[in-house]
Amino acid sequence: MIIRETAIAKIQQLPESLVQEIIDFIDFIAHNHQAKTGIDSPEGDRSGDWAQWFDATDSLEVTPTAPTSEYQQRLLSKYRQQGLDL
Repeated sequence: MIIRETAIAKIQQLPESLVQEIIDFIDFIAHNHQAKTGIDSPEGDRSGDWAQWFDATDSLEVTPTAPTSEYQQRLLSKYRQQGLDL
């Protein structure tokens, strides 16, 4: 028998209450493995990169431009009527 078949055979002999513990343990092992391989890979945890990007973009100064055409003026007026501000 291969290892997987041996593990399945042993799990099938357990009562249901213990099978849930096995499932929880398997989830724990899988999560740890994903976290470990994710950090080691080039596409690992990018939360720090995203946080830095959001901080940089939040500090950008945006200067609104005046509408240059009648269409832009009407569109801006329509948005303001709906309670939106650009």
